[in-house]
Amino acid sequence: MKNINRVAIVGGTHGNEFTGAYLIKKLEKFPHLIQQYNFEAFTLLGNPKAFAVGKRYIEKDLNRCFFNQDLQDATLNSYEDSRAKSIFQMLVQSGEFQVDVIIDVHSTTANMGLSIILGNQHPFLLKLAAYLSEINPLVKVCYTQAEKGSNFLRSLCELGIVIEVGPVAQGVLNAEWFQKTEELIFTILNYIENSNQGVIPKTNNTLTFYKYLEAIDYPRNAAGELQAMIHPRLQFRDYEPLNPGEPMFLTLDGQAIAYQGTSTVYPIFINEAAYYEKGIAMYFTEKQQLSI
Repeated sequence: MKNINRVAIVGGTHGNEFTGAYLIKKLEKFPHLIQQYNFEAFTLLGNPKAFAVGKRYIEKDLNRCFFNQDLQDATLNSYEDSRAKSIFQMLVQSGEFQVDVIIDVHSTTANMGLSIILGNQHPFLLKLAAYLSEINPLVKVCYTQAEKGSNFLRSLCELGIVIEVGPVAQGVLNAEWFQKTEELIFTILNYIENSNQGVIPKTNNTLTFYKYLEAIDYPRNAAGELQAMIHPRLQFRDYEPLNPGEPMFLTLDGQAIAYQGTSTVYPIFINEAAYYEKGIAMYFTEKQQLSI
């Protein structure tokens, strides 16, 4: 594999996710922290207008604006569409300075710990993920298998990853998670440095990861109103097994709704606040192991 020359650290893709946004602010204030490497590492505040007003977005979700056809469509001119085009120009259409790695930092209200989300199984990403999950028990690895034609910012380069940190409330700067996220980012940067020097830290040959299966919505009536909430026995149990017959939801009048599937699944992003508008109560994943 060729050397990695440019790494983009992105935060504030969603303006009310303060962990990543303020990490960018810190690295802008103390740039020497990321100028110590044999590659160029630089920062990018994804959605500055939304961050300035503490909102997830101004007109639409920036992290859903990176479809190739949308980036080429001049008629899409919302603030986030225009911002996505600018980011595309900076990270992709910059000639010989095209970015090699994107680290897009997010926070979540779900109990996701330190989650590394991959969209492909590039050997470098798998080895990196195996290393991170081996040295830090808080790190979990998700695989969405959605990069081809993806609308996520991370899909702008093959070595794009998302860090999801939580639980952190929207519009809140949590010192504990800030520090854990910062440490994880520097662990990744150090790994890239070692990789460029041909000294990749050894890890176990087996990677445990959680493969996306499907999105699950809340029970709703014909008007689209919620008829149930996450069951207390499932709340905050991200990455834990959900077996057939176990409770998923609790109706407003106190009746449990059980999981009706035939196999064990591992829900993630359980009760994520930002996903109510998207009609998502959680994602089902399948726990897998991969030899690398």
